[in-house]
Amino acid sequence: MDNNKYILVFLLIIVTSFSNVLLSNIPNFSPVASVALFSGFHLSNKKIALLIPVICMLISDYFIGFHSLMWAVYLSFSATVIIGFLMKKANGKLIFLNSVLSAVLFFIITNFAVWAMGSFYSKDFTGLITCFSMGIPFFKYTLLSSIIFSSILFGGYVLFNQFVNYIKVSKKT
Repeated sequence: MDNNKYILVFLLIIVTSFSNVLLSNIPNFSPVASVALFSGFHLSNKKIALLIPVICMLISDYFIGFHSLMWAVYLSFSATVIIGFLMKKANGKLIFLNSVLSAVLFFIITNFAVWAMGSFYSKDFTGLITCFSMGIPFFKYTLLSSIIFSSILFGGYVLFNQFVNYIKVSKKT
């Protein structure tokens, strides 16, 4: 990994972790899923790509608080990194669709974990449906943040690379 990618990884971890803390008053509005998708797509080192969202969450959870269902949140972000691995190109349509997919995965995994591990809902199909329906109001924040932050990350990366290339060309002339 070249120096620019190390700087990118470091900045992603720091900015995402503290953004997650600052945005914690908006339920499920977080840049972590987008960082997971971005890392999975752009980083060739799969271990580092998988570690980035986990590190971001550990840092922000240190400030926000840990809970018994963190494993489900971390699992959903790891799945999103894998979605990033599978992306063949980063065009607007694929970024949008995979952002939506990552939000849906987060919703399914975390709400299933609440139903399966918690004591709020009966352990039958009715309880599962009730649990999922109670999560719907929070889904809009997950979906919105995933689309917004993915657009910022992927679009910002393209703009940053264009700027760096412009600087390189300008230095040569």
